[in-house]
Amino acid sequence: MLAKVKSAGIFGIDGYTVDVEVDITNGLPVFDIVGLPDLSVRESKERVRAAIKNSGFEFPVKRITVNLAPADTKKEGPAFDLAIAMGILAATDQIQIDKDFDPLYLGELSLDGTLRPINGVLPMLLSVRELHKKVVLPKSNAMEASNVSGMDIYSFETLRELVSCLKGESCLVSFKSANIFDMGFEATFADDFSEVKGQESVKRALEIAAAGGHNVIMIGPPGSGKTMLARRLPSILPDLTYNEALEITRIYSAAGLLKGGDGIIKQRPFMSPHHTISGSALVGGGRIPVPGQISLAHHGVLFLDELPEFRKDILEVLRQPLEDGEITISRAQGSATFPSKFMLVGSMNPCSCGHFGETGENAQECTCTPMQIKRYLSKISGPLLDRFDIHVEVPSLSFKKITGNEKNESSKEIRNRVNRAREKQVMRYTKENIYYNAQLGSRQIRKFCPIDSAGKDLMGKAFASLKLSARAYDRILKVSRTIADLEGSTNIETYHLAEAIQYRSMDRQYWI
Repeated sequence: MLAKVKSAGIFGIDGYTVDVEVDITNGLPVFDIVGLPDLSVRESKERVRAAIKNSGFEFPVKRITVNLAPADTKKEGPAFDLAIAMGILAATDQIQIDKDFDPLYLGELSLDGTLRPINGVLPMLLSVRELHKKVVLPKSNAMEASNVSGMDIYSFETLRELVSCLKGESCLVSFKSANIFDMGFEATFADDFSEVKGQESVKRALEIAAAGGHNVIMIGPPGSGKTMLARRLPSILPDLTYNEALEITRIYSAAGLLKGGDGIIKQRPFMSPHHTISGSALVGGGRIPVPGQISLAHHGVLFLDELPEFRKDILEVLRQPLEDGEITISRAQGSATFPSKFMLVGSMNPCSCGHFGETGENAQECTCTPMQIKRYLSKISGPLLDRFDIHVEVPSLSFKKITGNEKNESSKEIRNRVNRAREKQVMRYTKENIYYNAQLGSRQIRKFCPIDSAGKDLMGKAFASLKLSARAYDRILKVSRTIADLEGSTNIETYHLAEAIQYRSMDRQYWI
């Protein structure tokens, strides 16, 4: 007898419908799965056999053929276990398939019939929700699935419980969940900007970067607080919108990194890979493409500490994702595109010993030769450096600053200003399909970042004296737009431009 049920698969972060066809005929007892299954799918034969028996149902001692269509797409993971089991039970008349119900079946089976959670539920359902309005899955995945609007979600703990509901022995109830973002919650952070002594200019630069989503590079001697400041950057990032949270959760679900009982990411990610990271781990890859660090940092921060210690070829692969906001990984099985709209934050010393250009009462003498300094700084290419909107120097602190008792602004106070600025940007770009100033394209810059004649004169002088590129010109305008938003100004004034230009002028001290 033949039975057909529906399931779903995932490639990259895109889901697709899978038709699970089960045919049972007389003959030698054989259990075959076809349709390009990988090892984990082929092993489902043993899980399904044991789960059906241990749940009190009959497993047919016949020839069983399971086809996963479309047959030309590689299937991977244990998500098809439940669909295969339901197909076998339907093909042996132990349950009746209701064509009006006809949901997607997703879930891994334990040997005792318990439904185990799977990865990628959110991206699967987001991709197929126009075609399917019902899904049956493990209870552990119900919160995650509930973020997909327009779908009826039925969650169960065991195969026996599911079959009992389908037979009408118990009530079949759709899972309902309150939106965590509608309920409201307070983000908590272990680190706070109030703990940072001095460095007011750097705090100001990071506030601007957080408000507009700008890339920032910090340069300074060892121990000046570069890493400490970067680690506290998440505490001043603007609150996530629900759509941003869905995009981030989709990536983490596909990567198998979604944790917590809420089923959705509530804070912006902060990724800080070690400098020994490989290119595929940074941008994504693998035989079946999986998201890399730049995609896991989507709508958050990618922090590269000790930037020159990263291999130059690794840094260069960042150039295209920084411009496009996405990365496409091509493999024999196909191409997968992952979003990668992140803030790039880098920190570095000005030379190998770390004391080149250092000033102040605690300044140490640089022991590097001019050639060593040039070789060290040349590890950061001009095109990559040009993609940092804000360049800021982090000076060493005096003893008085370190031991002072002056009260510093808390992260909450700074974040409130950042949130107000970001809200202005979200409202301004409602029809532009972007969220913040750093995402502005060339056409949008001309529309939303106009400057008066005095501003043009200032930019002309800066362009000539600093030898700026066209990209740097656009980035200065975007930063000045953010500075104006922080101040609550509708127009970009000359002093907004002057501050934005200041964040590019440091180039001449180190690289020219």
